[in-house]
Amino acid sequence: MPDYNPFETINQRFDNLEKQNAELIAMIKAMTSIDVNETLSVHDVSEELGVSVLTVRNYIKRGTIPASKIGRRVLIKRSDLSESLQGIKSLKYKR
Repeated sequence: MPDYNPFETINQRFDNLEKQNAELIAMIKAMTSIDVNETLSVHDVSEELGVSVLTVRNYIKRGTIPASKIGRRVLIKRSDLSESLQGIKSLKYKR
């Protein structure tokens, strides 16, 4: 009969919990590093630019406007938005 050590099973489960906790801590740090006052939602950006929400989502998908996703929310930094708008304006004048 093979030796069964219940402490090995407990240690393996403990190691798995430590890994999960480390992942959760990393997610929380990522969420807290974004300043909520400096971020805009897709709806806010669409109102500010005077375009539809779908247009903003298409800009994000193409990479024209950089965005970060936290859970189900898509957040756009105000500084990134202004930089991307400068890029769009400069392309417009180069044509």
